[in-house]
Amino acid sequence: MDWFTAPDYWLSRLVFQRALAGLYLVAFLATALQFRALLGERGMLPVPRFVERVPFRRAPSLFQLRYSDRLFAVCAWTGCAVSAALLAGADGLLPLWAAMALWLVPWALYLSVVNVGQTWYGFGWESLLLETGFLAVFLGNDEVAPPVVVLFLIRWILFRVEFGAGLIKMRGDACWRKLTCLYHHHETQPMPGPLSWFFHHLPKPLHRVEAAANHVTQLVVPFALFAPQPVASAAAALMILTQLWLVLSGNFSWLNWITVVLAVPALALPSGHGPGPDAPLWYEVTVLAVAALLLFLSHRPVLNMLSRRQVMNRSFDPLHLVNTYGAFGSVSRIRYEVVVEGTLDTVPREDSDWREYEFKGKPGDPRRWPRQFAPYHLRLDWMMWFAALSPAYAGTWFAALVERLLENDRDTLRLLRRSPFAPGEPPRHVRARLFRYRFTTWHELRATGACWERTYVREYLPPTRLATTARRP
Repeated sequence: MDWFTAPDYWLSRLVFQRALAGLYLVAFLATALQFRALLGERGMLPVPRFVERVPFRRAPSLFQLRYSDRLFAVCAWTGCAVSAALLAGADGLLPLWAAMALWLVPWALYLSVVNVGQTWYGFGWESLLLETGFLAVFLGNDEVAPPVVVLFLIRWILFRVEFGAGLIKMRGDACWRKLTCLYHHHETQPMPGPLSWFFHHLPKPLHRVEAAANHVTQLVVPFALFAPQPVASAAAALMILTQLWLVLSGNFSWLNWITVVLAVPALALPSGHGPGPDAPLWYEVTVLAVAALLLFLSHRPVLNMLSRRQVMNRSFDPLHLVNTYGAFGSVSRIRYEVVVEGTLDTVPREDSDWREYEFKGKPGDPRRWPRQFAPYHLRLDWMMWFAALSPAYAGTWFAALVERLLENDRDTLRLLRRSPFAPGEPPRHVRARLFRYRFTTWHELRATGACWERTYVREYLPPTRLATTARRP
């Protein structure tokens, strides 16, 4: 079938595959380095406890069959190795069927992680990586030109990411319709980056232009993805520029980067590559069958986008094949942060020597400037932002975090930037307090050197100790 492949997109496919492999590598690396404290046998939300109550059909995963921290580590580091091999181009050295099987490995491994990851893996970009990674299995290698239908489905994902986000904004917070959300967003976003302070202090008219441009990019431009070239390339390029602007303004894990990656197959990049050999019949049948399945499953995210009760970031099937996306349907006007402290005093008092735990990414010390972490994902730091919005977001894991801090648990402390207590001298009490944070002004920054100003609001968790009988060896 001559129409089945698109020879003009050889280079676009190559860039897409290598970039996606790089994001897989980041995702598996974050998993390997953080899982013990979050999901391990002694973690805050242990996988064994989860699989006892959730059946395989609802959360298919290798760890439904058997779990151990060692097995989880093997899977995570295997994912890193396979991703690195794909990044280096190993799929191009294999027969078509073997290349497809190789791309299936990181998808299956990461699906196993996400489906037992609970709160820590409840972010939209987890499903987005899985949906994109599943399509990558059928994109082919150097033996065939890129299949037109798979390129179309990748654009369909990008359309849903952008258009869904645009709709949720217009239906959600009124500040998006008034073009005033960016008066607050750069200051109140989950994890500011090194330039967020400067973005926040841009003139308000420019913030309004940013918001208006966002609406155009998310509500109008996505339709141009399905137009003939060069219109589709222009639309994809505009989306890439918008996402890079967001990369500069904050830390959104790999959300912006995978959106950039999704835009690449819409670019008609000159490659000088010929049409190549015809695709084998078994490959054509497989691709068309998968495409038909995904288009059928797409009716649920379409209905969600059309609904006045549109929801963000939801998977409609346990394999995360087709999902709905969206971000910042509402924007906080005030930033709150939970500050966690410990003391060695036997009897905790207000004037005790309370020492603050420092997190890697979330604001803490007002003088510490935000750092760039994306596309790496600091899962605990992100959930601490939600915990500050409402204790309900922290109900399943915050008590376990405090318990681990009281034990000076090594794996938990590795998630932090610094613990104020020596390894052999755990705190006797830990407490949490809620503070209001705001970016300082230019004058305050010059006078104090602090990028944040914080004000005590209330007690979040009273001083808590670890019962003697509960202390672990």
